[in-house]
Amino acid sequence: MQIRPRRLRNSGLMREMVAETRLSKEMFVYPVFVMKGNAIKHEIGAMPGIYHFSPDTLCEEVRECLALGISRFLIFGVGETKDEVGSSCFDHANAVATAVRALRADFGNSIMIITDVCMCAYTSHGHCGILHGHEVANDDTLESLAKMALMHAEAGADVVAPSDMMDGRVGAIRQILDENGYSNTAIMSYSVKFASGYYGPFREAADSAPSFGDRKTYQMDFRNGREALKEALLDVDEGADMLMVKPALAYLDIIKTVKEHTLLPLACYNVSGEYSMVKAAAQKGWIDEQRIVMENMMAFVRAGADIIITYHAKDILKNGWM
Repeated sequence: MQIRPRRLRNSGLMREMVAETRLSKEMFVYPVFVMKGNAIKHEIGAMPGIYHFSPDTLCEEVRECLALGISRFLIFGVGETKDEVGSSCFDHANAVATAVRALRADFGNSIMIITDVCMCAYTSHGHCGILHGHEVANDDTLESLAKMALMHAEAGADVVAPSDMMDGRVGAIRQILDENGYSNTAIMSYSVKFASGYYGPFREAADSAPSFGDRKTYQMDFRNGREALKEALLDVDEGADMLMVKPALAYLDIIKTVKEHTLLPLACYNVSGEYSMVKAAAQKGWIDEQRIVMENMMAFVRAGADIIITYHAKDILKNGWM
């Protein structure tokens, strides 16, 4: 036989040299949860190794992450005062704004701060927008989302990441940022966010479960692939700087499709349920955690992701898995 593919697999040095997929720590974004207060660090029951932080302990966590090579963070706010219209989402004294200012003061431009823009953790009903009866009113929600994004930019965020899935929110956010002198603040849009069962542990982390119904009228139907591309292309037209597919593991085909049809950097969100399933099975001794985690990471890159938002980032670098 003249052609023997196994020749390129016969040693570790050979396999490393010809590997088609490369992973680097610069691709990782580490999600963190922040709440008001001081000296708070509570482990989240459904997400082993992931914590609620107050702004001061978050600064300690970021310092530890920087030592590992993690310098990009996605911040979620939890535990705020809730009302029907989610008014605390754009309160300059809320946990996210306080944390962003603290991080910027401590670390300057040595870190990238990305903030989640959504109202679900701030509304008393747990939905991602303003209600008319039992319906989320798309257009009425845009103003609040835009104000929230502007507040994050004013606090010092580098990137705002709208995750609500309202139609037109990228355009509304881009407009308010530009009008207020924040034309350099980037938008990483949750362009393709499915109504997924993989978000379960996050509901505990963010205290954001809807009090009635579900989110299927705004988050995407997981049966639809062509619609996913439509959503991504709309966000491109509205001024997004980066796109995202969420969840990641069950949607590798969607990551590949969006990558092939757009020119913007593409993120995938390796979500809470994907993380917790691996952690639970590893704790039971049923799987080799390192092998499974790294296989998943390579799958995301192979599918086309340029950026990986993952709760595994710290474990990967702390344990020398790559």
